[in-house]
Amino acid sequence: MAELIIMFREVLEASLIIGILYTYLKKSGNDKALKMLWSGVGTAIVLSIIVSIVFQIVADGFEGNSSKIFEGVVMIIASVVLTTMIIWMAQNKNISEELKSKAKESLTSGFKYGIFTLAFVAVFREGVEIILFLYAIAVKDGVAILPSIIGSVLGLAGGYAIFVQGVKIPLKIFFNVTSVFLIFVAAGMLTYGVHELESGGVIPYMGGSIKVENNEIIATRMNGDISAPFKIDEEKKAKKWASRIWDINPSKNDDGTYPAFHDKGSIGGLIKGFFGYNGDPSLIEFITWIVSMIGLNFLYQKVGRRKVNGDSK
Repeated sequence: MAELIIMFREVLEASLIIGILYTYLKKSGNDKALKMLWSGVGTAIVLSIIVSIVFQIVADGFEGNSSKIFEGVVMIIASVVLTTMIIWMAQNKNISEELKSKAKESLTSGFKYGIFTLAFVAVFREGVEIILFLYAIAVKDGVAILPSIIGSVLGLAGGYAIFVQGVKIPLKIFFNVTSVFLIFVAAGMLTYGVHELESGGVIPYMGGSIKVENNEIIATRMNGDISAPFKIDEEKKAKKWASRIWDINPSKNDDGTYPAFHDKGSIGGLIKGFFGYNGDPSLIEFITWIVSMIGLNFLYQKVGRRKVNGDSK
């Protein structure tokens, strides 16, 4: 369901930006510039689709460890971009006035494609963010098409309600609430990126120990109380098992499906998608999640909201 919130927010952000520009152009009597506005929107959408297709082709070209490394790097980049977006929205509470000022500069500068550029950059940026975020969610949990469509429709409906119907929506509350939620999503993305880099061999498994006894590998977890045997050629698998600090995932059902509270089950998977829940995290994954949650909350409270608090004094 994370994709629903992300699509809702991303599409709503783009709708708000275009709506502000459209309203300014109409009220200032610059109807001729509207064509440039919609051309910028259309071009950005088409280019975003092309970039999405190319990105997927490139992603499908990786196999084995290379695929895991690629996915890990993309997950980390997506986490950084999402964090940047959260902070940017927290810092910019006067987006409307800023956009109007940029639109005025574009109209008075004599640059023919000024409004086109403003619209294009706004929509294309959201498009690239959507590509990154949905790919990251797909790698971690798989993407559900219906929630993504619902989120997009809600975002467009929100923009329509605000600028066409004149409905007053508490956007400040909306962005604050979704920002808190997206901090969990960003932390989950970063943690899963580290997980993929572990699987790809870039980051070594930490914690636990392994030793060879009677032509088999004995893996022991950090607390020393839980051990398991592995075949002599399963060293990587043994190290991975030993690195887990706990495993609260219930066993698979007799039919091979996952129980509801398994991190791949119906309820566990939902919690995983929202908060980055993992039933059997490695030591480095757990540390990454804790540090990222503390760090992201600090950035949001101290850096993201600093400009707002400063402006209010």
